[in-house]
Amino acid sequence: MLITLDDGSTEPLYRQLRDAITEAIGEGKFSRGELLPSSRGLATELGVSRNTVNTAYQELLAEGFLEALPRRGYRVSPDLRAHIVSPQPQTHAGGVDWATRIDRAAHDVGEVWKPADWYNYRYRFIVGQPDELNFPDRSWNRALRQATSAPHRGASLRDGIDHDDELLVEMVTRRILPARGISARADEVLITLGSQHGIHLVASALTSDTSTVAIEEPGYPDARQIFSRRGATLRPVRVDATGIVLDETTLRGVDLAFVTPSHQYPTNVTMSVGRRHTLLAQAAKHDTLIVEDDYDSEFRYVGAPTPALKAMDNEGRVIYVGSFSKFLAPGLRLGYLVADAELIADLRDRRRYAIRHPPGIIQRAVGLLIDEGDYHRAIRRSRKLLKAKWEHLSEAVSAELGTSPETTGGLSLWIEGHRELDSGALATTALRHDVIIEPGSASFLSRPAPSHFFRIGFSSIHTDDIAEGVRRIALSIRELA
Repeated sequence: MLITLDDGSTEPLYRQLRDAITEAIGEGKFSRGELLPSSRGLATELGVSRNTVNTAYQELLAEGFLEALPRRGYRVSPDLRAHIVSPQPQTHAGGVDWATRIDRAAHDVGEVWKPADWYNYRYRFIVGQPDELNFPDRSWNRALRQATSAPHRGASLRDGIDHDDELLVEMVTRRILPARGISARADEVLITLGSQHGIHLVASALTSDTSTVAIEEPGYPDARQIFSRRGATLRPVRVDATGIVLDETTLRGVDLAFVTPSHQYPTNVTMSVGRRHTLLAQAAKHDTLIVEDDYDSEFRYVGAPTPALKAMDNEGRVIYVGSFSKFLAPGLRLGYLVADAELIADLRDRRRYAIRHPPGIIQRAVGLLIDEGDYHRAIRRSRKLLKAKWEHLSEAVSAELGTSPETTGGLSLWIEGHRELDSGALATTALRHDVIIEPGSASFLSRPAPSHFFRIGFSSIHTDDIAEGVRRIALSIRELA
């Protein structure tokens, strides 16, 4: 509490304290039933005797503001009614003209929409949200206990300034990246608060209002937002069944290209090896940097995984973005960047003066999770479960919607409806049937954006609900028709 007591006042200190607490209750700073600070703690904080605090509490108790709880102290009376007025919002005379202070430049480049309470829907075909029941809670709790115990406690709780957790960086370089064909030193890795944070750091360092950025079309809306807010000119590049479509002029004048080769966002197609070689060659010819967002490469259900584009990079022009969010939990907010040491040093400095570093305890816990083998065991279990969901969903979509998207992995299906379909209206109609889908128009930069595409995610929905959920999508389409 912000309480100031005046030693020079003729009013006793306990009365000043009593009035201050009454005012705090009246302003809603303490709610009904809330415990007050202990008399010892409040006395120490205010620099007064404990008797002063106890006397103030006793008066409030006698007046009905407080209620005594045996061995717990005092709380605001749950039955408080007549003694108190409703909290009033604080007002400012004159106020600040925020419209002239805040940069509200328009960024009409598409934005993903999903209900804030998506987890309350039964048929939640939402994208990028793992099934919370599949979270490796026992392994994670064990890793957290280890992270706060010797010899890991120091690394978890210290101020790392601009440094990353040594164990996690070692695990990324030794246990995560080799599976993608990437070899990297510790000084070529930066830990981030998820892939979006990594993309933002790269954009802040390498783009400005004079930059041109090539973006897949359709593509990742959040990346478009990030680069657009830097003032960059966005150049959409068409995607087909084997990835981004290139010719001799595609990257001419392009400073940076953003791509998702493993499972293209949102179509889930995998960029062919030949297309990857072409992309690297054209990038070298036009001196274009490449950001490779490898957000869910672990989830391939047919054939062997294709090495990352970064693994084929001999010039150091590919900046690799990885994430732990799509498998563990988005709420952990942890990812990593891999790039030349000179760029990583600059991004580390930028990160320091924005967030300092990701939470040490989360970094160490994830490092321990990988080191103990629990991370990869959980990935194998998750991949098996997701493959079953993918098969169920593919069968249901074929039967109910009459389409069969060709994919080898990922966490969603990209559906092309008939030309007259409005996927925004479909999403609204489906909500009434307890179903969430994601309209596809946000993935397009071109205007007017095609409206007949939509995404069906399957990572969060329970397997037994998939068939009925797709049936309800078909029902919603018929209702619109």
